Amino acid sequence: MKIEELRDLSREELQEHLKSAQGKLFNLKIGAAQGREANSSNIKEAKITISRIKTLLRKRELKKGGKFEQ
Repeated sequence: MKIEELRDLSREELQEHLKSAQGKLFNLKIGAAQGREANSSNIKEAKITISRIKTLLRKRELKKGGKFEQ
């Protein structure tokens, strides 16, 4: 997902997307280890998406002035 799309989401939606992206990354890594996944750009894109989501969550946490409940 693009950063512009992620900025419009709520914290709960971002956390759902984060879990989904982490699951996708896990499956891609397992596939690569088993020799099924030949396209490494999918792994890279999943990592970038996870980083974007974590960055947005952290920015919102700092802007709010404290930690949020998980």
